[in-house]
Amino acid sequence: MICFPNAKINLGLNIVSKRPDGYHNIETVFYPIPIRDALEVVPAQAFSFRQTGIPVDAPVEKNLVIKALRLLEASWDVPPLEVHLLKAIPFGAGLGGGSADAAYMLKLVNDFCSLHIPEEELEKLAAHIGADCPFFIRNKPVFASGTGNLFEQITLSLDGYWLGLVKPDIHVSTPEAYRMITPAAPALSLKEVVQCPVREWKEKMVNDFETVVFGRHPAIREIKETLYKKGAVYAAMSGSGSSVFGLFEQPPALKELFPGCFVWEGELTN
Repeated sequence: MICFPNAKINLGLNIVSKRPDGYHNIETVFYPIPIRDALEVVPAQAFSFRQTGIPVDAPVEKNLVIKALRLLEASWDVPPLEVHLLKAIPFGAGLGGGSADAAYMLKLVNDFCSLHIPEEELEKLAAHIGADCPFFIRNKPVFASGTGNLFEQITLSLDGYWLGLVKPDIHVSTPEAYRMITPAAPALSLKEVVQCPVREWKEKMVNDFETVVFGRHPAIREIKETLYKKGAVYAAMSGSGSSVFGLFEQPPALKELFPGCFVWEGELTN
């Protein structure tokens, strides 16, 4: 059985306050996008794992797909499986690719092995893997708060817009980015901003990480500026970066503008 875990983007991101546990309260909007990995499980005599596509430099047991499998094996009868992950979503990009793979592994094994685990329980399992991992269980737009782990379903469709996404060969340290941020409650909540017409987002929606990340990595700021010059209605960095996306009303034709970068463009559909 095969499935295709998809990425997400953050439509704005506000760092609201620092918590007593050292983490931060945020608010953001997660929106699923059609950049996909492929994940397959088949019956086997003994467990095996194979990863192809974009190389992932991590031991097998640290791969989030395998962490998801081990969570299920701890409480349910899961037979030996051969697992194949084809990576196409860039990692370290603010796109949630690893979290998506883990969440889809939970759903895939649940279906393949007829475990009959309800969505609510799958979300609780996913929360053990990462704060944004439960988002990919239902995979619908949400307003996220807390550490990014509290979800509120919202009505939002970008159907018909074209997405252009650029991931430069730049690593952004999320912990370092948080350390440089001064938290502050936004004047206008993203929950309200995201209900405004998309053309108003440029003036109202922000990603607080951009100020510090753009200061350290001007090339990322330049990508955002180029997307606007090419006609983006709204452009932003996703999460703490380093990917930057733009929403366009027409196909953007970006690939030749960003040599050496991962570039994806396509139409958004529900």
